[in-house]
Amino acid sequence: MLPVASLPSKYGIGCFSKEAYQFIDWLKKAGQSYWQILPLSPTGYGDSPYQSFSSFAGNPYFIDLEALIEEGVLTGEECGICDFGDKLEEVDYEKLYRNRFSLLRLAYERSDISKNPDFIQYVQENAFWLEDYALFMAVKQRFDGVAWTEWAEDIRKRWGFALDYYRRECYFDIEFYKYIQFQFYLQWQKLKIYANKNGIQIIGDIPIYVAFDSADAWAKPEMFQFNEENLPIAVAGCPPDAFSATGQLWGNPLYKWDYHKKMDYGWWCQRMDYCFHMYDVVRIDHFRGFDEYYSIPYKDTTAENGHWEKGPGLDLFLTLKKYLGEKEIIAEDLGLQTPSVAQLLKDTGYPGMKVLEFAFDPEEDTGYLPHCYDKNCVVYTGTHDNETLVQWYQKLDEKSRAFAEAYMANERTPEKEKYWDFIRMAMMSTANTCIIPLQDYLGLDKEARINKPSTLGGNWVWRVKETVFPAGITQKIYQLTKISGRLSKNN
Repeated sequence: MLPVASLPSKYGIGCFSKEAYQFIDWLKKAGQSYWQILPLSPTGYGDSPYQSFSSFAGNPYFIDLEALIEEGVLTGEECGICDFGDKLEEVDYEKLYRNRFSLLRLAYERSDISKNPDFIQYVQENAFWLEDYALFMAVKQRFDGVAWTEWAEDIRKRWGFALDYYRRECYFDIEFYKYIQFQFYLQWQKLKIYANKNGIQIIGDIPIYVAFDSADAWAKPEMFQFNEENLPIAVAGCPPDAFSATGQLWGNPLYKWDYHKKMDYGWWCQRMDYCFHMYDVVRIDHFRGFDEYYSIPYKDTTAENGHWEKGPGLDLFLTLKKYLGEKEIIAEDLGLQTPSVAQLLKDTGYPGMKVLEFAFDPEEDTGYLPHCYDKNCVVYTGTHDNETLVQWYQKLDEKSRAFAEAYMANERTPEKEKYWDFIRMAMMSTANTCIIPLQDYLGLDKEARINKPSTLGGNWVWRVKETVFPAGITQKIYQLTKISGRLSKNN
C-alpha cells in the first residue's frame, strides 16, 4: 500500500512520473500482485483525498510535468524555476497550489486542445460528470475559491440563465479544467496498463461520502439531506469512542437514501462503474455507513449529539450487482461491529478487513488475531489512518507487548526488527489477500505516518525517498511472499 502522492518525483509530489513505473517494476521483483492506493481525487479541505471537489475527477497534481515537457507544451526551465517546497520527503500543498496550476494553465494555452479528436471524444464520453465539475471549478475560481454556498444565489441554485451566463463567461476556464482531467486520464490509463501487463492489479479507494463543497453536492442537491436553501439538515461523522471523546465530525452531507432507491441507485451504479474503469479492485470506505449511518445536526461543533439511522443495506449492493455484474470489492468494516453490519458483509460476500495493530489486547478478544480469520478477508499490518508498525510497537504497553511476543513466540528477532515478525504473521495468515504499507516493509517510524484522524495539519504529506530499494529488502519480501504461498503466477 502506497498513495500516489507518496512516491518520489522531481516536482514536489508523487505523480504518474517515471518513479511510478519504477515502483511497479520493484513490485514485480518483490513478487507482489497488488498496489493499493488512496483515492485519486483532487484534495480538498485539510489536503485530504477523502474531502474532494468531485467523486469522479482526478487530482491534477498527479499529472507528470515531464510528460508535458516531452509533449512540448512546457519547458524544463519553466518547471525548474517553480518552488514546490524544499523537503523531498514531504508534500508542501500550499506551494503546489500556488505553482502547479499556473504551469498546467500554460500547458493548456499552448495545447490547441479544442482541435484534438481524442480530447473531444473524452469530453463527450465523460459529460455525465465532467460538464458539472468543470463549470463548478471555473465558477469557484471566479468567486475566489469560496465554498459554493457563498456564491451568488442565481448560480448557487443553478438557475437556468445563470448557468448559461457562466458557461459563456468562463468558457476557457471550463475548457482548462476539462483539459487537465483529460491529461490526468491519459497518464493514469497508461500507468495502469503498464501495471496490469506486469502482473500488478490496482486497488482503488472510494469514500462513502462526497464533500459538501463539491461539484456533486452543488449539481445534484436532490441526492442529499438538504433544506430548501440547499444547506444540510445533518452531516456525517462517528460517535465518541476510545479514540475521540467528542467523536469525529466529518461534515459530509448525508444521502437522501429514499431518493436514491427511487432512482434505482443510478448515481451509485454510475459511480461504481466509473471506479472499475479506473481500478481493478475497489475498497469501499466506511462500509458500516451502508447499514447504519451516524447523523449529526448541521450546526453542531462536535459529534456528541448524533444518532444512528438506517442505510440502504443489501438493496444497494444487489442493484449494483444487477447492473455491473460480479466485481472485486473490499469492504472497510473497521470499528464497532454490530450484528447487522456483520450480516450485511456476509450477504454481500465481500471480504472485510483485519488490522494487526488492533489485535493485541490481552484483556479482550478483538477478532483481529490471525487464528480468528476466515479466508474471505484482507489482512493489513496497518492502514493509512494508523501508526507505522515501528511507531505502534514502540508505544505498546508492557502487557500488550508481552502478549504480542508470546503470540509470535519468536525471541530470536532483534528488537529493532520486530516489525518483520508482524509482517510475517500477516503473510502466513489464512486471509486470501495481504496488504502491507510500504512504510512497514521499510521499517519507518512516526515520520512516515500518512494520516492521524480528527487532526488538521501534517497529514497526507509523507513521501518515500526513492523507488529503488536495497536488494536485500526486495529479496526478503519475495521469499516471504513465496513461502507463504502468495507468489503470483506472473513472478
